[in-house]
Amino acid sequence: MRIVILLAGLSALSACVPASERSAFAAPLRIGEDAIEVTRGAGPPDADPSACYANESTPAVIETVTEQVMLQPPQIASDGTLREPAVFVTETHQRIVEERRELWFEIPCQLQRGDPDFIASVQRALATRGLYLGPATGVMNRRTMRAVRDFQAPQGLDSGILSLAAARQLGLALWDPELASGGGSG
Repeated sequence: MRIVILLAGLSALSACVPASERSAFAAPLRIGEDAIEVTRGAGPPDADPSACYANESTPAVIETVTEQVMLQPPQIASDGTLREPAVFVTETHQRIVEERRELWFEIPCQLQRGDPDFIASVQRALATRGLYLGPATGVMNRRTMRAVRDFQAPQGLDSGILSLAAARQLGLALWDPELASGGGSG
């Protein structure tokens, strides 16, 4: 019962936000089993309010190290016999092996909306380059993301989310009909 009331309250609160402001909020786009954050206007500090962005974050890699530290060395008599053994204590600590990484980059707004016609065009463009082997379904699936990653990685962006720069290289991000007509809030 409490969960139902909480959900009703949250949906009522979201209705209080004007539509013009809602477009700036992060809207997770579900791609396969991964939730990738794609937004319009919300992004890096210098974000263009009319542009769309993707945020790929990788968590920090933390290693737990357990080691024996000698508190007192062994006590050895002059004849070489052991009078007292060494005293050790076990210490455990964590250290960051790889820092958390957050990468923002501009994407075609058609991806933010999940436009199936645009995604099918991406699939066809990648297929002509031999990177995508499958039908143009209009669904951003793992196979499509792998092909996007294979296309972008040599250019320095190791991501399965199509950047605006890569879309332009594929000849796909020249015109956004929703932005051109002045419509849409994201």
